[in-house]
Amino acid sequence: MTTWLVTGGAGFIGGNFVLRAVADGVRVVNLDALTYAGNLDTLSPLTGNANHVFVEGNIGDSRLVASLLAEHRPEAVLNFAAESHVDRSIDGPGAFIETNVVGTLSLLEAVRDHWRSLPDGERERFRFLHVSTDEVYGSLVDTGKFTETTPYAPNSPYSASKAASDHLVRAFHHTYGLPTLTTHCSNNYGPYHFPEKLIPLIIQRALAGEPLPVYGDGRNVRDWLFVGDHCSAIRCVLQKAGVGETYNVGGNAERQNIDVVKTICRLLDERRPRPDGQPHSSQITFVADRPGHDRRYAIDASKLRDELGWEPQHTFEEGIAETVDWYLANQDWVNRVLDGSYRLERIGTMA
Repeated sequence: MTTWLVTGGAGFIGGNFVLRAVADGVRVVNLDALTYAGNLDTLSPLTGNANHVFVEGNIGDSRLVASLLAEHRPEAVLNFAAESHVDRSIDGPGAFIETNVVGTLSLLEAVRDHWRSLPDGERERFRFLHVSTDEVYGSLVDTGKFTETTPYAPNSPYSASKAASDHLVRAFHHTYGLPTLTTHCSNNYGPYHFPEKLIPLIIQRALAGEPLPVYGDGRNVRDWLFVGDHCSAIRCVLQKAGVGETYNVGGNAERQNIDVVKTICRLLDERRPRPDGQPHSSQITFVADRPGHDRRYAIDASKLRDELGWEPQHTFEEGIAETVDWYLANQDWVNRVLDGSYRLERIGTMA
């Protein structure tokens, strides 16, 4: 049976990935520090499943990582572990450096030493896949897209920390020969998303009858990627890509933030109309922009399509409808996430 070590597997993307991998017959050793965005409720469908081994711990704990590698001998390590919210990085950049840079370095050192100790056949098959973001490339104007050769130009503490981790992964491949792979994804959305991010935040505030905050003029553009499609892309890269390669993963779904919010409002009007009969869009409120807010991201994922045959299976309209339906059906999950440490308030203003 195939075994993978997944870090950050109780988070949004990592949790979705783990659920799908175990369902497909992969044995997953899941290492997560259970910070505010890590949620064991996400993994509750795997309770009692012998193919899911959960370990609470930090990627910076080199002894723990080394022991897990030695005990379980995974064929691959997939690194989802990261502090990931731009607004939080504005308020507290230190945590992002500690996890995304120092933690990734510690993880790489432990994985390198384990990889070197493997017999020839296992060493040749082993892979380290690092999950990164398109935000490392900076901001685009009205035209053009990010490619795998776009120069790095991170504009937030979060994206700077992810850029540093990417460089470390590249360096460990070129310096030590570690068989690495890196993916850069656009904005993910879907089930189990922590409700500080735009789409789940808007859903929850709309249901609560609260103002729907839209930064600036609302015309910042993101390429939206359904999380299930992202998970399938990672599997594709892991199984087919050559060592040392980097791939961009996008959803072919560029949308302005204001259009995303209005789409959610229309879906909620159909599914959960307001008692007063007013449209949910009446709750939209424009607020001061985020400091250093990148204007536009857009992913060119043609390398992934042309070389490995992957394309997203969800249109934005399909994915956002599925996402809204999931949140409406899983309000208990949301309410357990909102445990008092975060209550849908705005963060990242440096107030």
